[in-house]
Amino acid sequence: MGAGPHGYDAAGTASDEPNPRHRRPDGKPGAYIPRLRGPFLSEHSIGVFDSGVGGLSVLRSLRLELPREDFIYVADGGHAPYGERDDEYLVERARAITHHLLARYRIKALVIACNTATAAAIQRLRQEHPGLPIVGVEPALKPAAAASATHRIGVMATRSTLASAKYRALLTSLQGQAEFVSQACDGLAHAIELHDTTKIVALCAQYTSQLGQFGVEPGQIDSLVLGCTHYAFAEAELRVLVGPAVRILDTGEPVAKRTRQVLASLLAQRAGPGQCRFETSGEPAQLQTAIQRWLQLAGPVGALPV
Repeated sequence: MGAGPHGYDAAGTASDEPNPRHRRPDGKPGAYIPRLRGPFLSEHSIGVFDSGVGGLSVLRSLRLELPREDFIYVADGGHAPYGERDDEYLVERARAITHHLLARYRIKALVIACNTATAAAIQRLRQEHPGLPIVGVEPALKPAAAASATHRIGVMATRSTLASAKYRALLTSLQGQAEFVSQACDGLAHAIELHDTTKIVALCAQYTSQLGQFGVEPGQIDSLVLGCTHYAFAEAELRVLVGPAVRILDTGEPVAKRTRQVLASLLAQRAGPGQCRFETSGEPAQLQTAIQRWLQLAGPVGALPV
């Protein structure tokens, strides 16, 4: 996982000093003064980004866990799907988005609400922004292994996540604790992005069938790990396919709890609820519809300028 001497691992990365002056947006050392922003957000909000709408599942959990916080959510739909991009591309997108969030919104923490982007870029972001608490996501293999009775666990994820060094290291760290059956789910995140129900159902059926037999008997898969934040929005379809006895694990709630731990004294102290702002490099109407459907929020979606 590669945590620093005073930091958290990829599921919750932070340094000792949570909010010193950040580096300049060009990556060079030295302080800079971020541009001012609109009055509807507090002085320090929490940045959240994903390739598209999948990270809204994490934002949903964050808002439940931290209702007083302000959030700025970035959907990088113009550069999606991340699961089909190489690491170099993903690192550059993550750097650009992080610099934007620091410069425009002066974020006090960053949540990478994407397994693929976490695996590719979290170490680089940690190096460039040592004073910024960064919380990433990883497939919930550890809690799945701890709770599984059959010791056979299915993992649905993007091809990039499954091929990453971070995922291989996670598997190695759990060797002997359970058997993990990994399935690359090409096209599923994109179908969820488009809310293509017919394709979502077909792909979920295809990939769960390829994983094997689900159930609680010896040799069956009794736990299904959702290794992409998009897949949480297909949980109802997956539940029909795997049955009521199989545990389905996503990352939203653990990430939200880790974010609370990482921020500690930096949590908002206001009495009322926080607010959200949304930006996208893709189609604003598509993100707007997803926000209304899954978060029951209405409001404008701005253009991501990077």
